[in-house]
Amino acid sequence: MLAKALPSILPRMTFDEAISATNVYSVAGEIDPEHPLITSRPFRAPHHTVSTAGLSGGGTIPRPGEISLAHNGVLFLDELPEFSRNALEILRQPLEDGKVTISRAAGTVTYPSSVMLLAAMNPCPCGYYGHPTRKCTCGAKKVENYLSRISGPLLDRLDIHCEAAAVEFSDLASKEKAEPSSAIRERVQAARDIQNRRFAGTDITCNAKITPDMMSEVCVMTNDAKDALKTVFEAFGLSARAYDKILKVARTAADLENSELIEDRHIIEAAGYRTLDRKYWAT
Repeated sequence: MLAKALPSILPRMTFDEAISATNVYSVAGEIDPEHPLITSRPFRAPHHTVSTAGLSGGGTIPRPGEISLAHNGVLFLDELPEFSRNALEILRQPLEDGKVTISRAAGTVTYPSSVMLLAAMNPCPCGYYGHPTRKCTCGAKKVENYLSRISGPLLDRLDIHCEAAAVEFSDLASKEKAEPSSAIRERVQAARDIQNRRFAGTDITCNAKITPDMMSEVCVMTNDAKDALKTVFEAFGLSARAYDKILKVARTAADLENSELIEDRHIIEAAGYRTLDRKYWAT
């Protein structure tokens, strides 16, 4: 339910994004004649039995796969370790490049794949590894085999890692209303508007797509933020990709606060979203 709610807080599609998504759906033959223009961000949730061709695209006449059908929207992969290793590994380059290329004897076709990848998984087959009160019944080797289905390079490409704790009964039974999606979306839209002004005249549409040569200009930090990033980098032994992703997430956290500079709290927040690999995969 939480995953399906994500599109409701994402920024509105621009006209160019709508046209680009519509082109993909047109090629795939999935256009609704009554609503020919895609104006809502796509949400695709393929089953874990999907083939590599179904995910990335394929066929004698190459058709877009799920990753392209989610272009400018959300690709949700539930029960991530249950997907085949080949299917998951084929995602790496499209996630990096924002496009997927399909080669056949008759030629090569490239489809866009600028997606927000949302993935969910249990920490082990029984679901209770690391649970504060329930006992895991899997055994160490079974847990290790389960987690090893997610490769380090794929994990490194995920900007944010977040652990969802068990919901308390009091929270489920509470009649207190949570913040509506519309209010959250306005904050997200305000941050995206800042980014639209920042990247006006370029092909960049959001912080996630900042190129290496733009980092120093766009991700300007206070001295305390620089110290915090250095500490995090050395303590966690981060890769260059993880370093860039922390900076981009911190830039977004600053935008949500309408802060021109990245503060140390933004670095600490962004770094906090990259700790699950140390908790579960470093065992």
